[in-house]
Amino acid sequence: MKGKLILENGMSFDGKIFGELGESVGELVFNTGMTGYQELLTDPSYYGQIVVMTYPMVGNYGINLEDMESDGIKLKGFIIKEDAKLPNNFRCEMTLDGFLRQYNVVGFKGVDTRHLTKIIREQGAMKALITSKDLTQKEIDKHFAKFNNSDAVEKVSTKKVYEIPGPGKRIGVIDFGVKKNILRSFEKRGVHQIVFPWNVTAEELLSHDLDAVFLSNGPGDPAELTGVINEIKKLVGKLPIVGICLGHQLLAWALGGTTKKLKYGHRGCNHPVKDLEKNRIFITSQNHGYVVDKVPDSMKVTHINLNDNSIEGMRSEEHRILCVQYHPEAWPGPADSEYLFDDFLKVIEG
Repeated sequence: MKGKLILENGMSFDGKIFGELGESVGELVFNTGMTGYQELLTDPSYYGQIVVMTYPMVGNYGINLEDMESDGIKLKGFIIKEDAKLPNNFRCEMTLDGFLRQYNVVGFKGVDTRHLTKIIREQGAMKALITSKDLTQKEIDKHFAKFNNSDAVEKVSTKKVYEIPGPGKRIGVIDFGVKKNILRSFEKRGVHQIVFPWNVTAEELLSHDLDAVFLSNGPGDPAELTGVINEIKKLVGKLPIVGICLGHQLLAWALGGTTKKLKYGHRGCNHPVKDLEKNRIFITSQNHGYVVDKVPDSMKVTHINLNDNSIEGMRSEEHRILCVQYHPEAWPGPADSEYLFDDFLKVIEG
């Protein structure tokens, strides 16, 4: 079906709608990964966003049901230049088009995604609309005005407490949109995990005889989660705390730091990060639109992004806290940054 991509800045692009033949509005961002599109599609941190893939062909190894990072597709729209009609991989179970249809997600193709990426880099992330209709400017403005992603964490978090048994330390996982591979990474290290909804109180967490708390990744602006930040403050000093991505940002706020929104974010599989404690550089997978701006007095910086020197990790010996901005559970080719889960356990064990 013929369609249009309309940007908040007034630019419009012709293309074809695939997947769910409908209409969608969201925040337009880009990802530079050549692979990992299934993990991207099912990553809850992308909730509310329309993702542009810079790599020109997507879907060439298809979709399988083992590599899901959640229970379904979480983003609002998926933009590519070209889709592979005949994917070829021994694990392939369906096409990209079929996967989008199954979860009622709108795709858009036939557009120059690298040109779109340049626009986002120059003007910043912005709202976008995918539609097959000829809309008036008033109708377009109405679509943009209705879009709000402030409840993103609530939408993707678990609704009830559940456990993943293990013989090791008892960790309370606060689910802000946790990826399955994070849970698997703890599970294979023998950790007993109790997963809580995003709005769990410190009092409830402390009643479960936990050895530590893990703050997960998730979507949205950390500064809006004031209630969560207040509960984290109550945990500081009482239990070791480790975190990834949004969890890292929330810890900054809880300890007196701040975050800021990046112009176009870090999303891809090739971001170089230096571990200052180990004096080593790792190629990392990232997905975030916000970064720690002011480091809390009680925290020291442990990791930096070598592209823009933004903060990628922090530690507090005093409070037994360790957190990182990037995703050590995601293997963007190398799996060497997974050592962080062992570092997390060292913090917990003291």
